[in-house]
Amino acid sequence: MDAVKLALLGAVLLLLGGASIVFGVLAPADALAIADRVWPILLFVVAVTIVAELAAAAGVFDVVAARLARWSRGRTLVLWLLIVAFAVFVTAFLSLDTTAVLLTPVVVAVARAHRLPPLPFALATVWLANTASLFLPISNLTNLLAAHRLGHEGDALAFLGLLGPSALVAVLVTVVLLWLLQRRHLRGRFVLAPAPRVADPMLLRVTAAVLVVMLPLLVVGVPPWMPALAAALILTAVFAWRSPGVLNPQLVPWQLVVFASGLFLAVGALEAWGSGALLAAAVGTGDGLGSLMQVAGVGLLAANAINNLPAYLALESVADSPLRLAALLIGVGAGPLITPWASLATLLWHERLHAVGVEVPWRHYAIWGLVAAPVVVAAAILPLALQ
Repeated sequence: MDAVKLALLGAVLLLLGGASIVFGVLAPADALAIADRVWPILLFVVAVTIVAELAAAAGVFDVVAARLARWSRGRTLVLWLLIVAFAVFVTAFLSLDTTAVLLTPVVVAVARAHRLPPLPFALATVWLANTASLFLPISNLTNLLAAHRLGHEGDALAFLGLLGPSALVAVLVTVVLLWLLQRRHLRGRFVLAPAPRVADPMLLRVTAAVLVVMLPLLVVGVPPWMPALAAALILTAVFAWRSPGVLNPQLVPWQLVVFASGLFLAVGALEAWGSGALLAAAVGTGDGLGSLMQVAGVGLLAANAINNLPAYLALESVADSPLRLAALLIGVGAGPLITPWASLATLLWHERLHAVGVEVPWRHYAIWGLVAAPVVVAAAILPLALQ
């Protein structure tokens, strides 16, 4: 699904949502409540996407990746582990789509510059874009929705207390599985390549400074859209001065905004129509280990069947406790590793790989994911069940 198809699907969903209001399925007051809930989330997504795109244009990711290569001192496994750590950090603070879209071509370029196979690095970015997206509310759109429901919108520490141990387990298991899968390519040493040329050092320094200020502000208790929007406006002004050609409408992820807006309305209409009773039977009840595994398993299956965002929205209302909601996040966050459409980040990752000449057959990706997804999700549930 490319960006145009995503926007068209979103437009269709918006029309269906509008029709549900006209014909009385969804009450106008409920539609306004949905809009009031999601506008800060969508504003944050737009702002942080612009920040990440401009940071990539300034060369921030390239410079950091080159620095990691120097720190590895020519050891392939050490470089891979440093890239893994960088992918986890980027996913946690700048969202999984940033890792999939912007970091992937960077790590491929680093691998090629040092005459290393790019697949182990590229596969790490897409798996960790999903499984490392459980740490903070800002890591994933589904997390932001859940944080609102939990009352943790401005409390990243409370969210981290609930899901942090599970996120850490998910990342560690993912890294072990990636190493087992690609260990033959991660042996030996490499010759360090020259550092990439920075077109505008001042632009790089200013952009890096804005990121350094913005990142902690995303988790200190203010609504995340505020520091993200401020950073986006500052960087837009800086780029208008130093590199105006970079600024274009494509920086705004309007396709995702249209898709998400339509999806929120459509799911709201389905809930008003009574879908909750049917889904409640599928996810069971209770906060025990078996019940949490059931919620996460249904989330995993639904995400790989349709997509993680509609899967979360459909099941949110029947995940009726903090632990069950966290289990659902684990299923729809760490589970979309099998089908191409399970996560928008996966589709974007594949598009970026194709653009730089790296081909990963979906058949291979699905086979690897069939092994990894249930193992990662089941392992991540265990710390949750101990709370």
